[in-house]
Amino acid sequence: MKTLLYMMMLSSLVSASPMARGINVPELDARVTVLPNGLTIIIREDRSAPVASVQAWNPSGSIHEAEWLGAGLSHILEHMLFKGTEKRTTADIVGEIQREGGYVNAYTSFDRTVYYIDVPKEGVATALDVLADAMMNSTLPEDEYVKEQEVIRREFAMGMDSPERVGQKLLFATAYQQHPYREPVIGHLDIYNRLTRNDVLNYYKKRYVPNNLFFVVVGDVDADAVEKQLREYFEKYPRQAVEPVLWPGEPLQTGRRTQHQEFPTEVSRLMMAWHIPSLTHPNVPALDLLSNILGSGRSSRMYEQIRDRKGLAHSISAFSYTPGETGLFGVSAMCDPDKRDRVEAEVLEIISEVAKGGVTEEELEKARRQLLHSHLESLTSMSGQASDLGSSWLLVRDLNFTKTYLDAVQRVTTEDVRRVAAEYLKDTSLSVTSLNPPGTLQKQEKVTDKQGEYPISKFEGPNGLPVLVREDPRLPLISLQMVFRGGVLAETAKTNGISQLLSSMLLKGTTTRSTSDIANRIESVGGSITSSSGRNSFSVAIECLEPDLELAMELLADVVLNPSFPQEALDVEKNTHVAAIKAKQDQIMAVAGDVMREALFSGHPYALDPLGTVATVKSFGREDLNTFHRKQVAADAAVLAVFGSVKQDTVAALVKKHFGSLAARSEADKAGPPTPLADSTETTKLMEKNQAVMLVGYQSVALDNPDRYALELVSEAGSDMGSRFFRRIREELGLAYYVGSQMTAGPVPGSFVFYVGTDPAKIDQVKSVLLKEIQQLATDGLTEKELLTARKKMVGQALIGLQSNSTYAQLASLDELYGLGYDHVQKMPKLIDQVSLEDIRRACAKYFLNQPYVQALVSPPVAAGDEKTDN
Repeated sequence: MKTLLYMMMLSSLVSASPMARGINVPELDARVTVLPNGLTIIIREDRSAPVASVQAWNPSGSIHEAEWLGAGLSHILEHMLFKGTEKRTTADIVGEIQREGGYVNAYTSFDRTVYYIDVPKEGVATALDVLADAMMNSTLPEDEYVKEQEVIRREFAMGMDSPERVGQKLLFATAYQQHPYREPVIGHLDIYNRLTRNDVLNYYKKRYVPNNLFFVVVGDVDADAVEKQLREYFEKYPRQAVEPVLWPGEPLQTGRRTQHQEFPTEVSRLMMAWHIPSLTHPNVPALDLLSNILGSGRSSRMYEQIRDRKGLAHSISAFSYTPGETGLFGVSAMCDPDKRDRVEAEVLEIISEVAKGGVTEEELEKARRQLLHSHLESLTSMSGQASDLGSSWLLVRDLNFTKTYLDAVQRVTTEDVRRVAAEYLKDTSLSVTSLNPPGTLQKQEKVTDKQGEYPISKFEGPNGLPVLVREDPRLPLISLQMVFRGGVLAETAKTNGISQLLSSMLLKGTTTRSTSDIANRIESVGGSITSSSGRNSFSVAIECLEPDLELAMELLADVVLNPSFPQEALDVEKNTHVAAIKAKQDQIMAVAGDVMREALFSGHPYALDPLGTVATVKSFGREDLNTFHRKQVAADAAVLAVFGSVKQDTVAALVKKHFGSLAARSEADKAGPPTPLADSTETTKLMEKNQAVMLVGYQSVALDNPDRYALELVSEAGSDMGSRFFRRIREELGLAYYVGSQMTAGPVPGSFVFYVGTDPAKIDQVKSVLLKEIQQLATDGLTEKELLTARKKMVGQALIGLQSNSTYAQLASLDELYGLGYDHVQKMPKLIDQVSLEDIRRACAKYFLNQPYVQALVSPPVAAGDEKTDN
């Protein structure tokens, strides 16, 4: 019935044509018997040669491993079933088969594990007994398990050395995002290493039961005798419940996926794949023929055009992989690294030609004959017939599925081939992966940097205003960023918090626009405007679409140059800022930071809180804001960056038009460096909390100090869950909730702080351990592993940030403002890479070893004693 239904579906989707073009595909007549316990026996008598293939099939593969998905349970079990049973040793199994002149082997795939013995006909009874015994009575001996583990680890190692296997794994992990086909059949070594013999034994007992097995026997055999022997053997094994294994279906791919990696190889290995239906879909015969036409043999389209005519690839082929579920149509090629992109483009061009113009009758007939020959050739051996019957039964429960399929192949027309190429080989379902010789991806990235990275340029605007432009046409988006010297570095104890208040008030109205006018004007065209302030600067940023650059520039100039500081809005903002200051006092880490900062930078602006105090914020009036604005907003204390889909000439004209009234010189005083600490100090603040926080802080460096990146790497190494502080203080000793380090730097020297949150009762012990760890760091610096990890994280985070034009514009403009140069952010990865272990050791000794520090403790009264401390 299933065969008939399938043929009817095929008839509705492929055009009628002569049935077999002269090729008659025979049926494989076989007997199917299902025993009462669920064991299925498939037997085909073929006396064309005095041999037989005896196969045991278990529909359990890597996709059936449930909670152990990715461990390779099915694969290790394949190795173990011939390692001994209750009545046979490994030597017994091998010896019995060899004495019969036979050959034994097995394989594991996504959806099956198959064990087979090919023997002369006289050895069939022995082969059946050995296989049945292994299926039901394997003991998985502990000593054999240990030895086989090492064998499989060597197999892992070989796979890791094989570009073909690594490339295939990369392709499947890219093309499949949810389906377990994304996991390699052998598993992942780190998961595999956690397996125990008991895990494998439990899996064996659950999956190797009669109703989850079937035997296929083909050859010069007596079907009745084979069935009788298996009946008698399995009658003592009852049917068992087999827990179903469910997995997510692969979601529809909606865009191209790309993964390029480096690998120890001399050539690039390119793989491209599109999602196609599973084996039983009526379009599969046409897709299989298309793969032959495109990339099977020296006369295929891709081989002739890409390899022979244009010399772009050393080899190229196509495949159609159609398992029981969603499959892949793929192309693989080997080429020189500098030709990889051209090969990809040529493949897509050829596919486009087929999707539009189809293929010739000659190409189709040649592919049809190749495919028929390949399938029919596999049926010449008993083993091939048994494999065909087993696969057909496993997937569709139709022993003659191959005949159905090959008959359908002979009905495919050139229009069918064109149609499936257009329907399935679309860019939205394409995954492209490659393995490339070491260093070649970096070289390609460098070429891209020169040709398409869209470099930053700088010119002088009105009154010497530095203007940065990055022409990036990839998307019709623009980011404008204007930064000014400010923050606490421009404040005093009396004006503390005014920079934050000013930045928020810039958007509350100008001499010609209200706050709602400003917001509505930019938001009506899909843009946004924001402002912010920090320790060293304040800024205004606008995001907009390409057609709205002039509007964005006009708004930016208006809010920066013409703020009106309306009283009603000022009263609201002051209340909001006061609320934020009060709310901060509930956060124990923030309070600890205040205590630390006040002691570490006593008398310097860095001692001030960027939010200000309740008293100072309440005291500010409109005239205070006007005075601060007049001092800070000037060409020599600002940088304007315009990044995105712009042209420098256009930007220059707009800057000249809108920023002509910007003051040339700032009136603000520049803060000098903080006074160095003379001695170490300890300061405590009591707070009604359940935890205690302790900070140990040192004065460090300014942004332009050569030691900056060494200390930033130390901070990075001390800040994650793998840091020495975390491992020692939290994991080993259990003394902390959290622990880490943080460095801050600005135009003047900043701080380096170690912090820990702990149980108040443990604070003395924590203090002792933390100071000891700091001194160890001060003496030895970082290990090579710590340095490499920190370096990768810093560079990676920097590169990730530079994807966004808004982030890029902010970093470049701040670097320019602080005197580092707008291109400093581009140099940063190289500067980080140049930091050596000796640089780290020297910096740690210079800034931590026997240097004065501030210890700041915020703790509940019970931990600090009854003495009152007011800071």
